[in-house]
Amino acid sequence: MAHNGVVAFPITDLAGYFSGAWLLDRGIAGIGGEELGQAEGRATFALEGEVLVYHEAGRLRLGAHTGPFSRTLHYRITGAGRAAVHFDHGGFFHELDLTIGEWVAGHPCQADFYRGSYHVHDRRGWRQEWTVRGPAKEHVITSRFTREDG
Repeated sequence: MAHNGVVAFPITDLAGYFSGAWLLDRGIAGIGGEELGQAEGRATFALEGEVLVYHEAGRLRLGAHTGPFSRTLHYRITGAGRAAVHFDHGGFFHELDLTIGEWVAGHPCQADFYRGSYHVHDRRGWRQEWTVRGPAKEHVITSRFTREDG
C-alpha cells in the first residue's frame, strides 16, 4: 500500500522498530486545512517487560498559546507487529497492527470521534494522523517522526 506515493514499510518487530528516540514534528489544522498550531519535540519508546512505553514532550503553539506539552502512552505488545495502545491512566485507546506498515484506528472520546492512521515509510520514519470530528473538536493532527539516533 502507498500513502502519497510512499510504499508502506512492514513491521514484524514492533518493539524493535519503535524503541529509541524520535524527533517529532506535529501540525494541527482545521478540517478545511487552515493552520491552527504546531508542535515540535522528541518522542521515546522504552520497553518495560511486555509494554512499550511511549513518551513525548516538546513545545506547542496553538492559536495564541505557546507552552510545553507532554504525553505518555502504553503500547502493550500483542504480536510481532501488534499492540493494544492504552493511555497512561490505563484506559484503552486503540488496537495497532503494523505488519503491513499501515493501520487505521478509531477512538470515541465522549461525543467526538478520533480516526487515526499510521504509515511507516522506512526504518527511519513514520507518520500518524488523527482526524477529530464532533461537537467539541473539528481538526486534523499530523505527526511526523524521524529516527533521532542514526
